[in-house]
Order: sequence, then C-alpha cells, then structure tokens
Amino acid sequence: MNYPEREVMQAFSLYTQLARDGVADKEAVQLYMGNDDVRSLIERFAHEVQCVIIRTTENLYMIPKTRLSPFHVSNEWIKRNYLRSDAVNADIYLLYFATIVLFGSFFDRYNSQEQTLQFISLADWVTAMNERISYLQSHDEEDLIEKEKEFSYNWRAIIDKWEDMDDIKETAKRQSGNTISRLSFIDTAKKFLVSEGLIREIGNNEVTITEKTKIIIQRYFMDTDYNNNIFEFLYDEEDELDASD
Repeated sequence: MNYPEREVMQAFSLYTQLARDGVADKEAVQLYMGNDDVRSLIERFAHEVQCVIIRTTENLYMIPKTRLSPFHVSNEWIKRNYLRSDAVNADIYLLYFATIVLFGSFFDRYNSQEQTLQFISLADWVTAMNERISYLQSHDEEDLIEKEKEFSYNWRAIIDKWEDMDDIKETAKRQSGNTISRLSFIDTAKKFLVSEGLIREIGNNEVTITEKTKIIIQRYFMDTDYNNNIFEFLYDEEDELDASD
C-alpha cells in the first residue's frame, strides 16, 4: 500500500518519539486516532521491533511485546539500576513475581477484566506476596519442577529468596533503606514500577496502577495466549475455595 509522503513523515516522527521516550502526549493520541494512514504506519513500525501501541485518553505508549524486542528491559539493566550489587537471577524472578502479585491484587483474580481494588499499601502487598508464596509451598517439589518447565519461572528460587528475607515489623521508612527485608524488597519493586509508569504513589505508603497498566493487564495479562495461564495457576487455590462455599 502506498502512503502519502506527509503521513509517512508524521508517522515516522511519532515513531521516533515513541522509540526514544516510550510515550507521547495527547496531541499524538489525536493524530493516531484521527488519521488511519498514520495509525497503520505506526503499528507497522512497532510490529517490526516486536512492540505494540497502547493508547489511553492522554497518552500513546509503545511497549515491548516479546523479549526479542530491542526495547525490552534486560535483566542486567534491572540489576544495575534497581537491585543490589550482588543480585542474582533469583532476585529478578522475585521482582517479576512481585509485579504479577501486585497486578493480580487489583483485579478479581486472573480472569477479571474489571479493576476491583483502587489502591494497595506496601504492607498489604507484602501480605499478598506471603499468601502466594505459601500457595507455592503447598505444592510438592516434583510438581513445582513441572510447573517451572511449563511457565519458565523458577518457583523454587522465588520461594527460597522470599523466605530468606526477614519478615520483621518495622516502619516503611526504616525498611526502605538497606535492611534485607520483605518490605524493603517491595519498596524496590515499587520504585522500579513507578519509573516504568506502571504504578504511582498516592501517599501513606500506598500505590495505585496507572491507566497504561490497566490497559496492559486487560489486553495481555488476562489473555492466556500471553500470560500462559500464570494467573490461573497462582490463584487456582482461591477458585477452589470459592467453589466449595
């Protein structure tokens, strides 16, 4: 298909901005929605680099669709910028796990399209982590090994890393420092997700998800083609309890 030169240049200019910043403003949203040629070109450009375009009312985002995307955040970058100098892959697994647990907390388990929680405290995030870790621990080792193959998540390493952290009762202010504790790790996860525009702080050690995250969850996390049934696995226990009531 041939596109007018003006639309090609507009689309390329917008793609360049998204490639550089990952986000564009409301004017870009209006251009994207108001011009079919520009929208088609932007989506084709994004597809070529294994990305997808996410639109909210105020912003346009380009996010990696797979790990093959050159825009995918690498594990080494996360270690270098957010984790301790001695961080290992298990710390990365736990960070991803904490993200999944957080997102699951805002919705009615894995199969809900509607947000049911408006905000969560860091302490409640820790509690949700404890519950999901306990659920993982209810599986025998052979079962976890099979689940690791199925989901490409090292569940045993996640359990061990979380269990090695101190579950001590201190204020969030003190825990945000260098103490190796569950709350301090969640504080680290919070900083990472805030920097990626996935959550925002609302005070009182509470966070909420952004509109960008809500769309990502509804479009991808709730789609088994993308989440590989991870939500279903992690929250299967709750479904069984609900069914027995």
